[in-house]
Parts: sequence; C-alpha cells; structure tokens
Amino acid sequence: MEKKYDYLIVGAGLYGAVAAHELKKKGMECLVIDKRKVIAGNIYTENVDGINVHKYGAHIFHTSDKKVWDYVNQFAEFNNFVNSPVARFHNELYNLPFNMNTFSKLWGVVTPEEAAAKIQEQIDAENITGEPSNLEEQALRLVGRDVYEKLVKEYTEKQWGRDCKELPAFIIKRLPVRLTFDNNYFNDRYQGIPIGGYTSMIEKMLEGIDVRLNTDYFQLKNAYNSSPNVDYGCGLADKVIYTGMIDEFFDYRLGELEYRSLRFETEKLDKENYQGVAVVNYTSHEVDFTRIIEHKHFEFGKQPTTIITREYPKAWEKGDEPYYPVNNEFNNKLYAEYKQLADATENVFFGGRLGQYKYYDMDKVIAAALDDVSHM
Repeated sequence: MEKKYDYLIVGAGLYGAVAAHELKKKGMECLVIDKRKVIAGNIYTENVDGINVHKYGAHIFHTSDKKVWDYVNQFAEFNNFVNSPVARFHNELYNLPFNMNTFSKLWGVVTPEEAAAKIQEQIDAENITGEPSNLEEQALRLVGRDVYEKLVKEYTEKQWGRDCKELPAFIIKRLPVRLTFDNNYFNDRYQGIPIGGYTSMIEKMLEGIDVRLNTDYFQLKNAYNSSPNVDYGCGLADKVIYTGMIDEFFDYRLGELEYRSLRFETEKLDKENYQGVAVVNYTSHEVDFTRIIEHKHFEFGKQPTTIITREYPKAWEKGDEPYYPVNNEFNNKLYAEYKQLADATENVFFGGRLGQYKYYDMDKVIAAALDDVSHM
C-alpha cells in the first residue's frame, strides 16, 4: 500500500517548504508535490558556470522582522548585497529609489531644500484639483512631471499593459521620495542574498521530507476521484495545503482572476561585466522589456563571463506562469467570493501569493506560513 501522509502540500516554493518544515517539527508526515521539475518555486536559482541564475526573476531578500531573519539564517548564510538599482531612460541613467542623486541628475539641484522646492514647483504646475481620477494624475500629484515622464509613466505602462490614464489611482498610493543620497532601495534592517542561491536554502528546509516533482495536482486529483465525493488529498493525505491559483482550484467556477505573467530571455555573454549593477530598469517604450538582471552581481561574482536576463511583462493566459495578482477592485471582490468557497472547504488550507491572491514579499510569505502552521 502507498504511504499515507498527514499533509499533502501542493507547491514546493517558499510557502510550501516552510509549512512542510514546520509540520515535520510537529511530528507530521508530509508529501510535497510540484508540477515543475525543480523545487523552490519562483525563487529557484540554477548554477550556470559558477553564477547563480535567478530563473524566474530577481529575488532580493529583505525584512525588518528579526524573527523571519533569524528563521532563514537557519538554512543559509546571507551575503551583504544591497539593492541599488539604476533606471535607464533612453541613454540617461538615474539612481533608484528617487533620491538626491536622481534629483541632482534631473535638475542640477545640490541640496535637499532645493530638491523639495523643485518637486513642489512641478506638482503645483499640474494644478490638479479634487481626487485624482487615474494613476497619471496620482503620480503627477506626488512627484510632478519630470519624474513621472522619465521614471514612472512608460515603465508602469509596460508592467500593466495599459495606459496610465486607464489605470486606477490607488495602484500608486505613494512614491518613494528621499531627500538623501542613499541608493539602498529598501528601508528594511536586514537584506541580502543566500550564498550559493535560494535552491540550496529550500533543499535544507525540505530535508527528510518526501518530495515528488513533475506531479500535477489536478491530474492526480482527477485520476483519483471518480465520484462526486472529492477527496482533495487524492488518497495520499488527510489534509491539503494548496499554494497554487485559488480560482484554478475551484475550476474557475466564479470566473477567472487576473494575473500578470512574465517572459524571460537569458543570454550568456563573453565579457566580465555587462551593466555594472544587478538590476537596470528600462523606463521607456524604446524597448519592450522592463529590466535587465545581471545575476553575478547579486553575489559579487568575478567570473570571466556573465549572464543577463531580460524581463518582459505580459498578460496572463491559461498555460502561462502567474506571477503577480492584479489586486484591483474587481479582482479583490472576486477573490473574496473564492475565499468564501475556500473557507467552506474542509481540510484544505490555501497559502502563498496565489492561494491567497496577494502580492507578498518573501519575508511576508514566511511569516504567513509560520503563522498559518501554528494554527493547524
């Protein structure tokens, strides 16, 4: 007879790995499955010529939660990488987030007082009264015309696939404006990249836990269940932790939630250094991609060659990888209806960015998994 587990965990990404590790500590038998041929979900890193390539986009760990920081340091040693991206508008380069280096390059200002006055002058020139009716008006009210036109507008339109005048204002609640020369993108106390990549970190979390890859949960479920009385554990487990798309779990019966997807083009170059920084955002429509990642800079690599990845946002269609929930008013309302179904589904727990239809940073995924498991 096939082994019976306490929990079937669908998804070998960060949430699934943390949940499995914590449940094992509680004496539970877990089986983790994933339809991909690799573990680690979207934080999977692959070693290519000594460079840890972030296969599904750049992932920089940052948190102000000491509990979470101490937790991940059980499984990996982190380097002191600080995310200091650069924005490229045509052939102009600007530091991010918007700071004194950015404003000095834009306007020639040299003091915080001069920068603040210039920003306010640009905001006043827009003469926007009342509540902003779209993203463009909201951004202009926050930072003025120059920053918006060069560093926000076209980049945002590529990300979302529509004009900023067609996007709701609430997408940009604030824009980070710093009147200092600090290029550190994050304000969090702890930041870094696991030395050796994220995959080895997830491997350590999953030590001693049964894992099956190339295993599609829905094929498994459909093959096992031949009656209306659905066994979500597929005869393998008493309970299920599901980290995939919540609308797919319920066969889209209430309609499809929206996601944004990504396409990646990765290239090995016979040169030591391509762009001098891990991430360059391309903020104009001049190119279709939103950014180029040069992977070796995450770990201060000195290899004679380099590997870069161009990142192209696209609308999600069935069969694509869903990367980002589109948390607008319509989708949040639809998700609330799916959550009612989820709450009424016995012995199934929904977690992670897709299971909870929420944009999570990695530290928030870990904190949510730890909290959820504590109540299981």
